[in-house]
Amino acid sequence: MNDLAQKLIEELQCETVFTIPVLGGIPVSEAVVVTWIIMALLIVISILLTRNLKVRNPGKLQLALESGYQLAENFFGELLGKNGLKYLPYLISVLLYIAIANLIGLIGFKPPTKDMGVTAGMAILSILLVEFAGIRQKGTKGWLKSFIEPIPIIAPINLLEVVTRPLSLCMRLFGNCLLYTSPSPR
Repeated sequence: MNDLAQKLIEELQCETVFTIPVLGGIPVSEAVVVTWIIMALLIVISILLTRNLKVRNPGKLQLALESGYQLAENFFGELLGKNGLKYLPYLISVLLYIAIANLIGLIGFKPPTKDMGVTAGMAILSILLVEFAGIRQKGTKGWLKSFIEPIPIIAPINLLEVVTRPLSLCMRLFGNCLLYTSPSPR
């Protein structure tokens, strides 16, 4: 059992790839470098796929991209409603990032979602986005009032739910990535 625990601890340790010589040195982990690679890849692909868009006589690639966007819009539109479609670019970005981050392990890189900091950062951004969207839609007073509904005694549970739901998703993403990319114990 100790051997398995030791392997898990080794797997979770973030390796520093290099250090930025500012303020005494800022260590840059492998997860950050792989995230930069994914970002560069997504930017290059976006530029290549969207550079020749046309209003009249679109090509097959443009029609495929528009169909994909329409599919995402229909899917998320049913879940979030018309007001939620404002957040579609964020949702698509997170979806693409997670997909590529998990698949990048197939070509020899350590998936960044295997780093707790990456998944926790995504969870925190999602919490902030959802709560700011709630404030924007209901107003501050209405948003605060929603915590005491249906009865005021349930407010602590509603507050706890704000943090636990994204944290649960963070831990599931982290755990799944860790489970499927770790070497099997022998």
